[in-house]
Formats: sequence, structure tokens, C-alpha cells
Amino acid sequence: MVKGKSKSKASTRSKARPRAASRKRASRSGAQLRGTIQKGKAAVLQHIPWSTVVLEALNPLLQRQMVFGKDVMIARILLKKGCIVPDHSHHNEQLSYMLEGALRFDIDGREIVVRAGEVLCIPSNMPHGAEALEDSLSLDVFSPPRADWINKTDQYLRGKK
Repeated sequence: MVKGKSKSKASTRSKARPRAASRKRASRSGAQLRGTIQKGKAAVLQHIPWSTVVLEALNPLLQRQMVFGKDVMIARILLKKGCIVPDHSHHNEQLSYMLEGALRFDIDGREIVVRAGEVLCIPSNMPHGAEALEDSLSLDVFSPPRADWINKTDQYLRGKK
């Protein structure tokens, strides 16, 4: 213990609690944000319930929601059985965590079935595609954020060339 500093961590925490109401108000206003990419600026703290994020319909079998920070993006992907994600690649590293259902990935010359509770780590620039074997829900994390998704130039998912 350092002389002159007798306050415990518990007493410090208890003093911070009255500010919880202001944090709650801040998180509500932050819920309107979808993401922030600011070159050369500090990242912005965000608290975003999925229920406040726009559900974007890309085609009749595919919907997504996304939230992004300066260096990372998370997307909630809803795929109906039979949905095809065409072969593609990107410079972004990708983690796909299956919450529900199953996807069959065609990747690196082989088929990999990823089921609920499993994660697939796809390195940068590795070509891959997928098919929903049943109605599925995944959380995909990308680093850096997918600029083509943010800018809506991801035509391969929209059925357009």
C-alpha cells in the first residue's frame, strides 16, 4: 500500500455508481449509431442494442445487421435454408460464429460444415462461398471493417454483377 492512498477499490467504485443514470442516457442516444470510421480520430464508445440496428434485406434469403468501429466490424447474418453466398474473397480477416443452424463453406478446395456453437476463421484473401443447410444465424466479425458492405457496393450478395 502506498502511503497517503488508503482508499480501497470498492470505495472508488461506489462513488462512480451515481453516474449510472447518465451512462444509461448516453447509451440510449448511442443506440442510433450504426458505426464509426474516422481516419486519424479516436474511436467512439458505442452501446448498441441489435433491436435498434437496421435489418437490411440483401435478397429474399439473406438479411444482415452490422455495427462497426474504427478497426473492427460485427455483422448479424440471417440466412434461410438454401441461401447461397457466392464465391468471393476480401482483404479482411473473418471470424464466423454460428449461433443457429448450419452453413456449408466451400473454402480452400474443401467443404467445411459449420454448425451452431462452432467458429470458422477465414484468413485474408482466401476465396470462399457458403450455402445455408437450414435456417441459420451467424455473427461474422471482420477486421478491418468491410468497406463494400458499409458503402453498399457488395453486389455479389445482392444478386447483381
